[in-house]
Amino acid sequence: MPKETWIIASVLTVVLLLGLLGLTSWEKKREVEKVRAELAEAQAAATKAEAEAADLRGKLADSQASIADLQKQQDIVVHTHQSLEDEMRNALESKDVTISQLQGKLTVNILDRVMFDSGEAELKPAGAAVLRKVAAVLAQHPNIKVHVIGHTDNVPIRATARNRFPSNWELSTARATAAVRFLTELAGVDPRRLGAVGYGEFRPVADNATPEGRARNRRIAIVILSEELAGADTAPATTPKSPALRGASSAATNALVDPPAGVRSTDIAVPAEK
Repeated sequence: MPKETWIIASVLTVVLLLGLLGLTSWEKKREVEKVRAELAEAQAAATKAEAEAADLRGKLADSQASIADLQKQQDIVVHTHQSLEDEMRNALESKDVTISQLQGKLTVNILDRVMFDSGEAELKPAGAAVLRKVAAVLAQHPNIKVHVIGHTDNVPIRATARNRFPSNWELSTARATAAVRFLTELAGVDPRRLGAVGYGEFRPVADNATPEGRARNRRIAIVILSEELAGADTAPATTPKSPALRGASSAATNALVDPPAGVRSTDIAVPAEK
């Protein structure tokens, strides 16, 4: 082989080898860069995931703190409600005054024979004494709001009284209002805590077919409102100059259903009267 041919072949071989080495190096470099990019992307994803995990841990801690706070508030509400019920029972419960607890709603039922004469809406001394006891208990729970509800039996108003009370609606409402006025004007209860409602004969707790049943139906009910019902109407910012005798809103009225006959109540047998 001529010397020149050998030299050319050698040069070409060297060039080819250098090209192959360069190509291999370029491919390796691309692979390294790709791996580095993937690693950087993975690190960024890991950093983001860690940040999200830290955020979730923070939210979980906040949620747990909120749950604990809500549980604490619930425990306080339950304790306050039980304390109020115990105080009401100790101060009031008798053959003429019964305390009922149904679906978390506390109701004090006072027979009308204690509160009013037959067919009248003027408070009797015995009724005033009961309401003073109610006011004393309410004074220990200043955030509690109540509705005072008048109920009657289904016996129509006697003819001699129809000029004042055309129906049991008017009589029941007048009696509820009389109780509210006494609580605000003479017993010192903040009028913003009270509402007066009359249901007439339409929320009985006993059978009106018997004298005993009618006696149980003629009553004044003092209902302790839940926070939802108590907040249904916004209270005025300042104490009114005269007692505010407000009826319940329609939503609150529909929700105030007295417990059925026989629920933690005392059977009472007295002569029928209006």
